[in-house]
Order: sequence, then C-alpha cells, then structure tokens
Amino acid sequence: MPYHLFKCSECIPERKKHAVIKGPGETLADALPLGYLNTIPGSISERGCAYCGAKHVIGTPMRDVIHMSHGPVGCTYDTWQTKRYISENDNFQLKYTYATDMKEKHIVFGAEKVLKQNIIEAFKAFPNIKRMTIYQTCASALIGDDMDAVAQEVMEEMPEVDIFVCNSPGFGGPSQSGGHHKINIAWINQKVGNVEPKITSDYVLNYVGEYNIQGDQEVMQDYFRRMGIQVLSTFTGNGSYDDLRSMHRAQLNVLECARSAEYICNELRVRYGTPRLDIDGFGFEPLSASLRKVAMFFGIEERAQAIIDEETAKWKPALDWYKERLKGKKVCLWPGGSKLWHWANVIHEEMGVEVVSVYTKFGHQGDMEKGISRCEEGALAIDDPNELEGLEAMEMLQPDIIFTGKRPGEVAKKIRVPYLNAHAYHNGPWKGFEGWVRFARDIYNAIYSPMNKLAFLDISKDEIPADKGFETQKMLSDVNLSEEITASETLREYDGKYDIIADLRKKTYPEFPREVKQLPAV
Repeated sequence: MPYHLFKCSECIPERKKHAVIKGPGETLADALPLGYLNTIPGSISERGCAYCGAKHVIGTPMRDVIHMSHGPVGCTYDTWQTKRYISENDNFQLKYTYATDMKEKHIVFGAEKVLKQNIIEAFKAFPNIKRMTIYQTCASALIGDDMDAVAQEVMEEMPEVDIFVCNSPGFGGPSQSGGHHKINIAWINQKVGNVEPKITSDYVLNYVGEYNIQGDQEVMQDYFRRMGIQVLSTFTGNGSYDDLRSMHRAQLNVLECARSAEYICNELRVRYGTPRLDIDGFGFEPLSASLRKVAMFFGIEERAQAIIDEETAKWKPALDWYKERLKGKKVCLWPGGSKLWHWANVIHEEMGVEVVSVYTKFGHQGDMEKGISRCEEGALAIDDPNELEGLEAMEMLQPDIIFTGKRPGEVAKKIRVPYLNAHAYHNGPWKGFEGWVRFARDIYNAIYSPMNKLAFLDISKDEIPADKGFETQKMLSDVNLSEEITASETLREYDGKYDIIADLRKKTYPEFPREVKQLPAV
C-alpha cells in the first residue's frame, strides 16, 4: 500500500497511514487512508469541533431563530458569518449572534441564572422572533449546567416561545461530524412531530442536508416547484423552525449532504416510514439523474425531463466553452466531507480538470471511499491534514488551483496558488445547471487572473512588463465574437445592481464572454 509520510510529519510517524497515493490498478482496499479518528496529538489539526458542527453547519441556517451559545463569547464568534447562509428574513441569523459570555466566575459558581437572563433579554430585544436554539459548549458541559431545565422554565413563563436545546460540546466527537449527528438526533427527538403542516400538493418532500449557501436551495427548490412538488421543509437552509417540526408529514426525504444529515433521514425512515433518496445538485449529469429519480418516485418523469432538456440546452454551450479552456488543469480538491465525492469525478468529466489530490477534515471512511474511487491514479488522499502537510502537498503536486476552505485557502495564496472557497463559494450559487456554469467561470477566472501572473514578480528586482495585466485579453483574442456565450441572457432579470464586479470586468475586458450573473440575495 502506497502510504505517504510527509517530511514535516516524520516526527509523528502515526500520520503515515492517514495519507495514501492511489497506485495503478489499486482497489479501495489498497488505497484507503485511516479516517474519522481522534486527531493525533502534536499534528495541529485544522478541524472544527463538535459544537461547530452542530451550531455552525446545521443550526445556524435556520432563519427565524435566535441562536444562543451557552459558553465563552469566542465560541459563538468563531461560528458567526463565515458561510453565506442567506435567508429571506433579511438574513437575521447572519446579522446577529448571541452568547452568554461565560467567565471564570461562572465556571466556579455555575451559569444557569445567567443563561435564563440572556434568553429572556434576547426575546425582549427581538419580539418578532419567538424561537430559539441553545447550543452547549465545552465550558457549560464541563460544569454541568442543566440547559434543558432552564429552557423548560422559560417556556412555562413565556408560553408563546419555543426553545430547542442542543447538547453538543466541542469535545463531543473526533471532529465537527460528531456535532452533525448530535443535533440531527436531538431535533427529531425534541421537535419533529409537534406541528401539523398545510399540504398543498399531491407530491411532498423534505429537502435534507441543504444549507442555502449563496442561494443553492432557491435554485433546487425552483426545479421542484416546476415539477409540481411541495417542499415541506428544508433541513436547514433558510428553513423555518416550525416547518422543520412538521418533517414527519413528507412522503419522501431527498438528501443532498449525506455526511451532515443522513442521520435524521434514517431516523425518519425508522420512526415514520419515510423513504430516503440521495441526490446530487452538482454537475449536469448527476443533477439530471437526481431529478429523474425524484420524479420517478412520484410518477412524474416527463416533468423532470422537460426541465432537464430546457436547462441543458440553455447552459451546455457555456459549460463547453469553459471546459475547452480548463482541460488538463490540475486541481487539489480539499473541501469538508461530501463535496469530496460530489465533485471528484464530475469536475473531471464535465470541466476537463485533473483531480490530483483529495482530502477531508471531518469526513468518514465512506466519504473517502467514494472520493478516492472517483479519482484518477496518482491522486494523493489525505485525512485530517494540517497546514504544513498542505503546503508540502502543494509544493509536490504543483496544482493550478485548489478548492478548499478560507483558512487553507489563504495559506495557498501565500505560495501563489489560487483557491476557490469550497465551503462558502466565491460567486455562487454553484448548484443547478446555471450554478455549475458559475462554478466553471469561477475556476476559469481564478486560474487565468492576471493577478496570479503579477504575484510571481519580485518588485524589488524584477522588471514589470507593461502588458502583464492583459494576458487574459490576449488569450481570448482569437475567440470569434460570433461564438460569444449568450446563455447568461436568461438571467437578465437578476442583472445590474446584483453583480457590479461582472459589469466592471466586461468594461475592462470587452472581449470576455458575457458573464453568468449572480442571483440576488433573498
């Protein structure tokens, strides 16, 4: 087995089995690194904690909720505004964050009174919000504060409010994935089944594992609406607290991110008999197959096919244009969990890029299995990497771009490797047919940005060519303007004020293809 021990990790030999290079003809039994284990002391992991997985990933996207962290203020600050979970109530959950701000004295004397005071003050400060989620942190868990009792006491005193308690301290699992599991199970145990919804269609589903990053959910919901399907609730992007209490009445659970939300789907199947159907909103072929599967469940295949035909005709020319220019570019695919395998094969097939490395910080063995199986030979797979290993991997592989989170992405920029934010996107949404073209456009713009060329110049000694910033324009000089991409005209209704940057770019580079517009914030 081709285990790979990074030079920077030679002092931690246990790390060797956490990195593998996929060799010729090897099966997953030969090329699978260890995964989802406790971080090895001294390796300086970049993982998130279980509290982060519960609050930041699953809980925060709910729109009409006060999200209260019972712990030090740093915990809630670290999980605030780092993803673009937009919502239709003026992004309430992105504008405000709440913490009980535990201090040393609370560790000694307890903080239940402080918690109750904070809950009441928060409801009074925002009288239109009647729902709250309270998240446990390491500090409040270690001293044993009974958050459930405090929440129950407040609900008895204020019967118009409802409070959900999530006991998921940071140490509650090897990574943030432990928090995903805890909040999934807590939600179905405490809240599902408490509200009866209004059914408006013969076809009703829950959209699970979708967090509305830059409008992803809106794109997918539009497809469902065009098929005549009622989306009862979205777990949890732009989701309503009370809608999510009615999940038990759906006929089907459609699951997008299996790593973060398969747990509640499995429990809904056991307790209410609701089937689970895994789908994929990324890429033309996976998305088309997913829409067909959903339609087949309800017996409305012709509606799905009509959407697929219309959207493919509209957007395929644009995708082909980018594929021709991205072919052969090397990519390090370093996201969180499920995007590891959602993207690994399809970006190669539909965009022409070569995936030279995959990694995951909190994914399980199943995520790594699916990701590696979809990679070409020679790909480097890493579990729970740290900053030094990431730098060493980039120096070895020489990628043209990496898809990752903001922290490792900023490190990559220091060695002049462009990155796209795989967690919060650059100019999303990236789901859907038009979203996939946006993704291709972002990859293209990142790789061919004149700034990348200028970054390699040493202004203390290198001569700066006057034409360096116009290489992209030169590259496109042979493009026949009659072949200019026109697919983005269909988004003219979203034009103008929503994408000032694209308008400026078109003025600077008049030969650029027309830009795919960004959807407005809802």
